[in-house]
This record gives sequence, structure tokens and C-alpha cells, in this order.
Amino acid sequence: MKITFHGAARAVTGSKHLITLSNGTQILLDCGMFQGMGQVTDKLNGYFGFNPESITYMVLSHAHIDHVGLLPRLVKEGFTGNIYSTPATMDLARILLMDSAKIQAQDSDFARESNGEDEEEEPLYTEDDVIQTLTQFKVVEYNEEYEIDPRITLVLTDAGHVLGSAAVHLTIIDEGKDYKITFSGDVGRYSDLLLKSPQTFPQADYILLESTYGNSLHKDLEPVEDQLLEIINNTCIVKGGKVIIPAFSVGRTQEILYALNSLELKNKLPDVAYYVDSPLSMQATQVLKNHPEVYNNGVKQVMKVDDDPFSFKGLKFIESVEESRLLNQDPRPCVIISASGMADSGRVRHHIRTTISNQKNTILLVGYCDPKSLGGRLIAGEPVVRLFNEEYNVMAEVIAIKSMSAHGDYEDLLRFLSCQDPQFVRQVFLVHGDYEVQQQFAQRIIDKGFKHVAIPEYHEEFEL
Repeated sequence: MKITFHGAARAVTGSKHLITLSNGTQILLDCGMFQGMGQVTDKLNGYFGFNPESITYMVLSHAHIDHVGLLPRLVKEGFTGNIYSTPATMDLARILLMDSAKIQAQDSDFARESNGEDEEEEPLYTEDDVIQTLTQFKVVEYNEEYEIDPRITLVLTDAGHVLGSAAVHLTIIDEGKDYKITFSGDVGRYSDLLLKSPQTFPQADYILLESTYGNSLHKDLEPVEDQLLEIINNTCIVKGGKVIIPAFSVGRTQEILYALNSLELKNKLPDVAYYVDSPLSMQATQVLKNHPEVYNNGVKQVMKVDDDPFSFKGLKFIESVEESRLLNQDPRPCVIISASGMADSGRVRHHIRTTISNQKNTILLVGYCDPKSLGGRLIAGEPVVRLFNEEYNVMAEVIAIKSMSAHGDYEDLLRFLSCQDPQFVRQVFLVHGDYEVQQQFAQRIIDKGFKHVAIPEYHEEFEL
């Protein structure tokens, strides 16, 4: 049996890991889209490194685009098997993938209009491909022992990262031997604003572990809501400016809304307009409301006095493009939450373009940003950035709140591993992280007694 790493290998995007049994059965773990990789992004998304027709089964850890975004492409190119996920992950995948297909169609139309009829840019997949993909989903509840076939058993445990996120545990019989393989997916935090903590899991032989923040601790001095209060007061009330918050539609947007709602419950919320400018974020918020079983005890306590912890006075969801454009023409102070989280696509780029060169405004980054993305370049302090083929001086204040990341820091990751006896783990593979970070985190794992830690390269294959 062997495993090959076709994405999220010394990078934090494009998650794809392929297990191949000796009889030819193939199990694909995640099928994510590459994002924020600069000029090579399109090339990476156009090449799997394996034959989709040969994949037997597919298991999905969660519904972020860098883990699910190429599933319709996989189906389009010949994958016909089942896609296993939690029910909430399927619900989120439905809206995320349809949104992705629409964006690709719009980009294709724009490219055709710009370059002429002879240079049509074909989207990775269409809405019809998404519809077919959704018919291949098969939901598996948390902690249910599910027999995929007589040689393969699947268990999903709560990873605490986003709604429906799971760590994947496979027991595989290959050539008379038992293999217990755990794929962490993305590991959440043990002090998440909304979700339950990651669950413990059975002893594994091989562990694929994410390492996004393998060299960082999320220990801000103030609670998130206090930081938001200070930033909004300083920007909107004192300076009369706008706060622009690039935020992923799934997870981060709902955390921000929850924190702002908490301020309102305490009668502290500044009296300005609040906008969520993303139809996808509105849909994702509704999906979260439909799955209250994932809430932690803190949220459940709040819901005893507030039946909608994601809504408050002054909040408006923006749907149409015209409404979004009008926000940029409105000079009044406000808070705009808009996708994407790395500021590399979506409506938020237009909001940044119109506010970035005015020092009364604030651009607030609230999660991981690839260094090559617009958000990453802003965090790095670049004085000039390029947007829509024009250069803009960065005069607005740029602030990052790392503690809002849905990824666990290295203490969370080590805690996730703590249920394992290192002497029985044959190999830990570090995925979903920058190489320099992974090298540092590998040493932390070794210090905990794990003897064999590998950092796979893109398309690298290992015998198990």
C-alpha cells in the first residue's frame, strides 16, 4: 500500500492525498482547489497528478474550497464513486461549489469579452458538474463506524475547525495486514468561539497532520470582541472611516457576527451600519443555524437569551452587485465584512480598492493569509499593492487578529496528538503548511516522542 501527496504538500492549499491499495483500490482524501499561489494557481488546478477515473472512493474532511473545490472537476474527468462526508459538510459543499461554478462562468465570460471570441477561457467545471457531484455524496455521522467495503472501514470524528469538519480515520486490510490511517483534515481550536473542541481518536499507525500554525501561538492580549470594539470605535467613531474585513464565508464570517452580537448583548456595540457583502456568506450563516448540534456550551448559553446569535441591530446582508457598488460610494462610517478571507478574490477587493489609500480607514485581517495573497502582502507591510491592474498606496491602517484563525496553533495540534501513544505510530506526515513552519513543527513532534516525521513534497509517494 502506498500514499501520494498531490496537494497541500509544503503549502497550505489544494489538499489531495491518495491512498492506493495493492489490489488497485484508490481512496482520495480531499480534493481541494489551489488558492493564492500567484501565477501558477491556474496550472496547479488544471493538473491532478492522477487519473480521476481510477479513484474508487473519496472521503472529504470539510467544505472549505481548498479541500473541496475541485470535486466537480474530479467528477467531470471521470470519477463515479461515492463521496463520504458529514451531513453539514455536504450542505456547505452544495452552496460553496455552486458559487464557485458561477464565479468561474463569470470569469470565463469576462475573459472572452476582453480577449475576443477566439480566446475563450474554459471554467474548471460548470453548475451541471456540481449537480452531478452532489448526487455522489453519501453522508456519515460523527463517530459512526461505516463499512465502505469489506476491507475498508471509515470513522469521522469532530475536528472542531468549521461546521461539519472531520478528522478521517480509516482501517484498511491490505494483503492480510491491518493499517490504521488518520487524516486530521484541518484541526480547530480548543477555545473556539462557536464550535466544540476536536475529539480524541483511536490509536493510529499513520497520521496525516495539518501544520498551518505549527510555529505559532494564538495568544492575543484581549478577547476578540474587545479588539473589534476598539478597532470599530477608533475607525468609525473617532476617525469617521470604514472598517473592511476580508473574511471567509464559512466559519470566519459567523465568528465575527457572533462577537459583534455579543457586544450588542452587553450594550457596547458602536452605532454604525454593519454589512455582510456576500450572498455566499448569507447562505453559509443559514446552514450554520440549521445545525445547532455543533455549537459549544458557550453558544448554547447565549441562545437561552438570544435565539439568533448571528444577528443584531444595524446588520444588513447585501446580495446584489448594485448594492455592493453603492457601499463604495457611501462616505458614511461602516463595517463591511466580505469574502474572500485572503482578499484575493470576490467583492472585498473592490472595497479595499476604494478605502486603502485613505488613512482614516482600517483593513482588518482575521485569519491565515498566504504570503503571496493580497491579504498576506498587506500583513507584511507592503507600502504599495496592485489591484485591478492599478497600483495603490497603502495609507489605511492594516491590523491582523491571528487569534480568530479556525486553525489550531502548535499547542492545539500537539493536544490533538496527545491521545496517541508515539511508540505505535509508524509515521507522521505533515501536510497543509509552509515548509519552514513544518520543519519547526516536526521538531516539536519529535520532542513529544514521535520518531518518524516526514514532510512530503508535491506528488511525492511513500510506501506504507
